Amino acid sequence: MDENAARQGSRKKALTPEDRAAIVRDVARAQGAARAAGERDAAARIVELLGVVWRLRDEDGCPWDRSQSLDSMAQNLLEEAAETHEAIAGGADPQVCEELGDTLMNVLLMARIAEQEGRFGLADVAAGIAEKLVRRHPHVFGDRRAADVEEALQSWNEAKAEEKRARQAARRSVLDGVPEALPALLAALRTGEKAAGVGFDWPDAGGALLKLEEEVAELRAAAEAAARSDPADTAAQAALRAALEEELGDALFSAVNVARKHGLDPELALRRAIGKFRRRFAVVERALGDRLGRADLEEMERHWQVASAQEPPILP
Repeated sequence: MDENAARQGSRKKALTPEDRAAIVRDVARAQGAARAAGERDAAARIVELLGVVWRLRDEDGCPWDRSQSLDSMAQNLLEEAAETHEAIAGGADPQVCEELGDTLMNVLLMARIAEQEGRFGLADVAAGIAEKLVRRHPHVFGDRRAADVEEALQSWNEAKAEEKRARQAARRSVLDGVPEALPALLAALRTGEKAAGVGFDWPDAGGALLKLEEEVAELRAAAEAAARSDPADTAAQAALRAALEEELGDALFSAVNVARKHGLDPELALRRAIGKFRRRFAVVERALGDRLGRADLEEMERHWQVASAQEPPILP
């Protein structure tokens, strides 16, 4: 063998995508199994839960569970996720724990339904996400390093972008990755993130806030035009209502962008605002008793201000 051939033979063979996928699977299985060995109790409880869910889908199981499909369970999953979100906003750990369990049960049931239909099973779901996590954490499972949260996020995004490049040709828009069935606030947040990912974004949060102010002004103008319109003119009413709806949507989308630029969860912010309203309105209800519904707005507003004053200020 000559020197050149020896050098060529000593070089490492280039890894194919299949080789890389196999390595990822091996790492996921080895490190995942090693880490799970110390979590025997949790693993045992999950196995018990699997047994319960699988039993519900048996031929002599629960008629309701047996009648479900992935389509019917999709809405249930959204509702359970929303209830989990609400529990987290409420801050009570027992409720958070319970709602996480409900969400987990829905995931397991959906996997079982798909398995019985010959589509995929829980093993596929678990293997897929384990391998994805390994791919997207080269700073944990590979030779990269991440000194802080920003570097870890950069590493994640780079790995995610590499995965998406393989699918990009089939997509017509960078926004196609946002599921249409997402709740509107979350869909708005993800849409803004996708656009920002290719540079279509304000340089700072101030720009997003200015846009919100602009949209609110347009919403006000549309509302004033609707108030001045002739109620008998049905065609004009329909057009003004459509314009008002459009401006309201623009204002809501802009508000979500303000939240995104500040690193806030708009869904959580809105839920907390709803919770604050409910607390204050409860004070109004208690103050008015059976006069609620007959008291004038001025009196209700006085009690509302009392309720507002009772809450501690957010800022010192």
